[in-house]
Amino acid sequence: MKPIKITETVLRDAHQSLAATRMSTQQMLPKLELFDQAGYFALEMWGGATFDSALRFLNEDPWDRLRTIRKVVKNTKLMMLLRGQNILGYKHYPDDVVREFVRLSVKNGIDIIRVFDALNDLRNVKVSMEATKEYGAHSQGSISYTTSPVHNVDLYVNLALELQKMGADSLCIKDMSGLLLPYEGEKLVKAIKAEVDLPLEVHSHMTSGLADMLYIKCIEAGADIVDTALAPFAMGTSQPPTESLVMTLQGTPYDTQMDMEVLLELGSYFRQLKNQFVEDKTISPLVLGVDIQALWYQVPGGMLSNLVSQMNIQNTLEKLPEVLEEIPKVRKELGYPPLVTPTSQLVGAQAVINVMGATRYSMIPTEVRNYVKGMYGRPPAPIDEDIKKLVLGNEEAITVRPADLLEPALPRLKEELGDYYRTQEDLLSYALFPQVALNYFKNRP
Repeated sequence: MKPIKITETVLRDAHQSLAATRMSTQQMLPKLELFDQAGYFALEMWGGATFDSALRFLNEDPWDRLRTIRKVVKNTKLMMLLRGQNILGYKHYPDDVVREFVRLSVKNGIDIIRVFDALNDLRNVKVSMEATKEYGAHSQGSISYTTSPVHNVDLYVNLALELQKMGADSLCIKDMSGLLLPYEGEKLVKAIKAEVDLPLEVHSHMTSGLADMLYIKCIEAGADIVDTALAPFAMGTSQPPTESLVMTLQGTPYDTQMDMEVLLELGSYFRQLKNQFVEDKTISPLVLGVDIQALWYQVPGGMLSNLVSQMNIQNTLEKLPEVLEEIPKVRKELGYPPLVTPTSQLVGAQAVINVMGATRYSMIPTEVRNYVKGMYGRPPAPIDEDIKKLVLGNEEAITVRPADLLEPALPRLKEELGDYYRTQEDLLSYALFPQVALNYFKNRP
């Protein structure tokens, strides 16, 4: 038995899940120094959708956010979420872009890079994990958890063993949709810990109302670290509350040794911020409750908050229940991909089209075509033959690692960027989100 370590998600996943990633750096700044006094293992504060949202919606340079937080938070490890070969975008990028992005992330202040692939195709995390180690950061290999006829404990243990062989410094069970049942979690943690001698972190969401119970069972089974969010940005589609877990473990062999007074002060500040988001409708009541049906439709927190936001703008929110029912059907037809960016977006987009269109698959987005073609990697199960025929016709899907087909891109991109290039970080922003970054560059001081 040992003290449990806590990774705080309020600066990234918590507001991505509840507020469509709209928290600005300025809103984070007033209490940042307190995070160093609380006793956290790490702050998960970059990556995921923060990069895109900063440029697209907040008129911020995401690299500035990283540097600003690093300058204030001097002692607590800073963690980011990286989508392997997708980096932070929605397609695969060439190896030179991946390596340079990792180098600059570490240079600007990241300590831990949590790397995952949406399909658990480990060919897609190899380069980013190698680069993380090469540039001196902690490489956390992640398993995207889902349930389906082809996903089971043995599969996840084998993935953990492979990640260990690939040089992971720690492992993460990434339960992005809150699907992992507490006793299943206990079984999975015990099975992984029996085979792999690495620190194990558990990440889940309260979408289905299970994650706090899951954490207790996983802690008792041997998990080393869990992800939580300060109470104002916890629950709903976010993580379990930090303060509640710290109090639960107080005085036990798992005591986190964290400073509750500091946590309460942080919570008080972020409560004001949460209230603002509720008032201006950035946070929808639809993402704040418990929905046990999430176990069937498997929509992760960030995807649901964005889906609600987009359908609200389009005045089609009344169709949300139909879209949520359609998502599992599309997922099955596409070979049971875990629903996490980017597969959650492409499955969600196809589900919306299927509900809104005259017939199912009346239109097929480019991303879905690329997925069926194998451009995202190997699906966990075979894709429905009728869907494959509809999408590809007589064309064959690829079987190689998708990035093997991509030429190095940085010299060409630097030329394209021209006079807007100021720093190497600018080049990476442009590589990931060309039009969005360009719009930002044109309007910055």
